Amino acid sequence: MLISDYNRLSGASAVDFAATLVAIPSFATALASSRPFASKSELRERAAEAAAAWDDAEVELALSGHPRIGERAAAAEPGAGHSAREQGAVAVADADVLARIADGNRRYEARFDRIFLVRAAGRSPAEILSQLEERLGNDDATELAVVASELRDITLLRLDESVTE
Repeated sequence: MLISDYNRLSGASAVDFAATLVAIPSFATALASSRPFASKSELRERAAEAAAAWDDAEVELALSGHPRIGERAAAAEPGAGHSAREQGAVAVADADVLARIADGNRRYEARFDRIFLVRAAGRSPAEILSQLEERLGNDDATELAVVASELRDITLLRLDESVTE
């Protein structure tokens, strides 16, 4: 979408678009209400500011819109198309790596009571597995900070891929 097209969307459509980037209503509202943007870089800067303000509850809420690594998002989820592209490399991983990721997902969820979230785009299945195994050793506060950082990275990457000058 062109930045000029985003600027011209109705308020509700602008919120809906931003919701495809991350399932945090305050983020979508902040972007929509900050229009018009003179450039994509201005939009990205505002998105980064809004993302930096997320609290723990908002990060937890956003996880509801993300599938487990190695699984597909429900088609009805606003970010489902993004998730499918981001996890493309995992979909073709060998069976051993997929089994280890699935096992790691179960252990992670038992340990932290949330899904494992990682920026999958640009990472190989082996790198994702390594991240998963390493992060299982984090304490709760450290892991929540890592999750928030990964979520911000995913959101800004989605924005970069979705909007052009």
